[in-house]
Amino acid sequence: MKTPIDINNWVRKDHYRFFSQFEEPFFGITVSIDCTAAYHYAKENAISFFQYYLYQSLKAANSIENFRYRIVNGEVYLFDQINASPTVHRADGTFGFSYIDYSDNEDVFYANATQIVEAEKLASGLTPAVSGENVIHFSALPWLNFTSVSHARCFSFADSSPKITFGKITEENGNKFLPVSIHVHHALVDGYHVGLFVEQFQTLMNRTKKQLPVVNS
Repeated sequence: MKTPIDINNWVRKDHYRFFSQFEEPFFGITVSIDCTAAYHYAKENAISFFQYYLYQSLKAANSIENFRYRIVNGEVYLFDQINASPTVHRADGTFGFSYIDYSDNEDVFYANATQIVEAEKLASGLTPAVSGENVIHFSALPWLNFTSVSHARCFSFADSSPKITFGKITEENGNKFLPVSIHVHHALVDGYHVGLFVEQFQTLMNRTKKQLPVVNS
């Protein structure tokens, strides 16, 4: 479900009209997330760590209203739910696109994600996932401890979905850290909202799945 936004009476009216005229309206921020507790919890409970941090980041994004805005045919909509469109690495060195629905039930999400990821690992070629506008494009680069990321863009294609990239886990003084790059459309999201997302994501990564309340913003 999605709700149309009356741009003329929207608090972001001027920001939307200003940044939506840009050839490149996306901006990116890279942060380091302490994933120590999350990593150990996932391993102790036989959960794919990729799926674990994917879910926590998606849960955090769904709690931030601005991460659920999308521009569709020149109109702005607020979606009730945002889903995941992550890349999946294959044994032959290529990757594929996938689509995973968000769920309030973590176990349901993991079961669904496992089935989808394993199927994509066995696929070949590159077929865009049929996912619609209400997604976040996720990528994982577990080989690289990056400090910034840029993305291939087709400027003739109208796109307003956030892009989140995860990197290589590193250790420092016994703690584990995960680089995370977040790219968002500036007509819909500001640095303040990215800050809210990062704060909520870190909070979720600090807790077990039985302690995951999310404060809607």
